[in-house]
Amino acid sequence: MNDSIDLGVIHVENVNLWAHVGVLDKERLLGQDFLVDFSIWVDIEDASKNDNLSSTVDYSLAIKGLQKLAFQARFFTIERFSDHLLDYLESLYGPLPMRLFLRKCAPPVEGFSGSVGIERKRNFNF
Repeated sequence: MNDSIDLGVIHVENVNLWAHVGVLDKERLLGQDFLVDFSIWVDIEDASKNDNLSSTVDYSLAIKGLQKLAFQARFFTIERFSDHLLDYLESLYGPLPMRLFLRKCAPPVEGFSGSVGIERKRNFNF
C-alpha cells in the first residue's frame, strides 16, 4: 500500500492586475498595472489518474477573483497588497502551500524603467 501523496504544482503566470496601490496619492487615485504569478501545491493523484476536474484547483476562479479584488484594493504598500491576494487564494483553496510573486510594472521612480516585486510563500510545512 502506497501512503505517499502525489503532489503537483499548478503555476499561473503574468496575470494582469489594475490596482490602486502606492505611496503617492496619484498611485492610489489613478491606479496602475501589476503582474502576479502564483503557484499552488496540490494532491494531483485523482485528477491525473481519473481526469477528474473536481479534484484539482480551478485556476480560472483565482484569475478572475484576483483581478476583481485588485481593482478594489487601496493600499500604500505592495507588502500589504500581496497579503490581501494570498488571503484570497487561501479563501478559495484552503491552507494549501502557495507562492505568490507580485510586480509593480512601472513604479514612479525617476530614471527607473524596471519593475519592483515581492515574493511570498504560505503554508509550507514540508
